Amino acid sequence: MDPVEQLSRHFEDNRQRLTALAHRILGNSADAEDALQDAWVRLSRPGATDLSAVANLDGWMTTVVSRTCVNKLRARAARPESPTDSIGPVLHVRPDHEPGPEDRALLTEQVTLALHVVLESLTPPERLAFVLHDSFGTPFSEIAAILGKSTEATRKLASRARQRVHAVDPTDIETDPARQRGVVDAFFSASRDGDLDTLLGLLHPEITFHADGRATRPAATATIRGPENVTRRAAAFAVPEATFRPVTVNGSAAVVVHTGDRPVSVMAFVVSGARIVQIYSLLDQPRIDQLVNNLR
Repeated sequence: MDPVEQLSRHFEDNRQRLTALAHRILGNSADAEDALQDAWVRLSRPGATDLSAVANLDGWMTTVVSRTCVNKLRARAARPESPTDSIGPVLHVRPDHEPGPEDRALLTEQVTLALHVVLESLTPPERLAFVLHDSFGTPFSEIAAILGKSTEATRKLASRARQRVHAVDPTDIETDPARQRGVVDAFFSASRDGDLDTLLGLLHPEITFHADGRATRPAATATIRGPENVTRRAAAFAVPEATFRPVTVNGSAAVVVHTGDRPVSVMAFVVSGARIVQIYSLLDQPRIDQLVNNLR
């Protein structure tokens, strides 16, 4: 069999596994498909893959796809993509009212939203080490080779990532809409009043605040960790002219932040044990406008 044909067949046989890997690392299917295409171009380039010299072809393909994904994570903010392309989680924004059956079904998506916030807060090496080891069982020695780090350093990367991921226990996430809303309302009230002690008491010790500017505002994308740092960020919510429209996002209590007549942010909150453990803030204006228009 021709080497290129042999390589192509092996790649297609592994496509499902490699796609799952890329999707888990990158967080959305569009980027995962792009990563596989880029990886195949690299693998199939003349002289790039000498099959006689590759002892473990599955492992080599995993390495190429993983490195491609890491490069995409590092370049994501600067990538020239359409403002409506999905980089972050799929958001289901609904009016804030007494939940019906369809709303209760969305409560299960809080875990997805929570996991997204955590994964987006990880560095590309942390994310890769965690996904490869914990989701795909790849030995640390192989992950270390992909990252160009020592095995011990790679083990520490995965450990840090694991601690953040498991800081949110799905069984502890608050699903009662009234209790969620009570915590969120208290958060904004304390922010407006400058009540730092109350704010700190409302924030989980492992809180993560992820601001998502996507393609239109890449400079706004940031991750803030820890109650003190998030409390400082909360001072921005004390703008006198800002108003907050209660909504639900993926079953979580959320708000649309308006300045004047313009919606400028959609903020979703994950509540655990009467404290906020995660905040996700969408700052991409075209996507905000689209979501808000769907509420009318």
